[in-house]
Amino acid sequence: MSATDSGDGVTGFYERQIGRAQTADEVYGYLVFVAGLVLGIVGILLFLPSESAGSLREYSVALGAAGFALLIAGPVIRLPLRRAATIAVYLGVLLCAAAIAWFLVVFPSQWQVATGHQGVISLYVVGIAIVGAGGVLVPLLTSTRTTEEAAAARERSEESQRRVEEVESELEAAERARDELEREVESIRTSQAQFELFEDKAGEFRWRLRHRNGNVIADSGEGYTAKHNAQKGMQSVRRNALGAASIHADDPAVEDESDLDDLPMLPDEAEQSQATFEVFEDEAGEYRWRLVHDNGNILADSGEGYTRRRDAERAIDGVRNNAGPAEYLTFDPTSFEIYRDVAGEWRWRLVHKNGNILADGGEGYSRRRDARRAVDRLQDRVGDADFDVYEDDAGEYRWRLRAENGNVVADSGEGYTRRGEAEDATERVSEYAPDADALDVGFAAFEVYEDAGGEWRWRLRHRNGNIIGDGGEGYSSRTKAHDAIESVKRDAPGAAVETE
Repeated sequence: MSATDSGDGVTGFYERQIGRAQTADEVYGYLVFVAGLVLGIVGILLFLPSESAGSLREYSVALGAAGFALLIAGPVIRLPLRRAATIAVYLGVLLCAAAIAWFLVVFPSQWQVATGHQGVISLYVVGIAIVGAGGVLVPLLTSTRTTEEAAAARERSEESQRRVEEVESELEAAERARDELEREVESIRTSQAQFELFEDKAGEFRWRLRHRNGNVIADSGEGYTAKHNAQKGMQSVRRNALGAASIHADDPAVEDESDLDDLPMLPDEAEQSQATFEVFEDEAGEYRWRLVHDNGNILADSGEGYTRRRDAERAIDGVRNNAGPAEYLTFDPTSFEIYRDVAGEWRWRLVHKNGNILADGGEGYSRRRDARRAVDRLQDRVGDADFDVYEDDAGEYRWRLRAENGNVVADSGEGYTRRGEAEDATERVSEYAPDADALDVGFAAFEVYEDAGGEWRWRLRHRNGNIIGDGGEGYSSRTKAHDAIESVKRDAPGAAVETE
């Protein structure tokens, strides 16, 4: 038992005045020693003026004998001995106490000045001998066993420590491997190109993969009658192109060197940034940032203020790290977002251009593709689905959509004050969901939307839902909003930061 379990009383006094005690016996031994010293001094002081047969002599001898016994026992109790030795010391002290009590009974009538009392003296000597044996003989007789036990205990402790260190080393190695794998996956997902979904002149939907320098790398090759079918074709390419095998045919000769101009630029050939981040304090005393092109145009701004400058600088880091690989999420007027929540599960939600969530999956998936399949199933079935509108425990109206097996595949995500509002929401979902664009949101995504004034705007939204940047102005067409995004994607990652 450690004496440090209590910070008050005698233990607290000992630790404050002397030092940290390893055991309770260390504290008790010190107290016994001090008590013996005090009793011995008092006994000597009383002996000096006392008479041979007087009561003062009786008390002085008793106190002196008690002090001598405690002076011997105190240091022995403090030693880190086995329990048997400590018990022997306490037993010897009890015998000495019995001898002193016997002395008080026989003095002075049965006490001889020259020889004393043989019984009292013998009992006291035995008590002192047992105290000495507890401090000397018991450790000598049991030292080998104690050493072996201590060595075995140390060996067990060292083995446990080695195991703990091995486990910690394995955990660190696993953590490093996981981080490296996440970096590899993220580097794979980071692309210099983006998919575009559009409607051709014949009214069919197509997709194309366009490099950030504007070159078209690939296209669908055929048109689709339904927008979501084109989206499925695009997603199939996203899933399968990475691991596809290569079959090498004879390379056609390049007839004209100008054909080389159509090849996409390599990442290290990308343009250097022509813009600078500026951090400034607005009139309200909040810190903001803006991305300013060398020609003076503001490409992006923070959209909100921060109470501390370093928070604005952290927001810039978020834009610099996420703007380049971020993809487009076009609201027309809704779009599906597939994202990973804080628990690591994949979810989907149907978001309107005004930011309202019209529907969500209601459950998480362990794999991204399962969330994507849930979106595909909803788009295929929502047109003929029967929505269940109900009143929840809070008195709000909600809707949910069940599959044939009874599982909830979608719900409103929020409550409505009136049943009619919930029913209107189901009609919007039925109208918008089949043709809504879908995007797997990485760390962030650009959202392009039409505002209430009919202008096109963009915002960069982190996957946690926070808007980390926006265009700061509206554009007359969606194409101009896309061009503005391309400027940010090109200039933000390498832009310097200036603080006003």
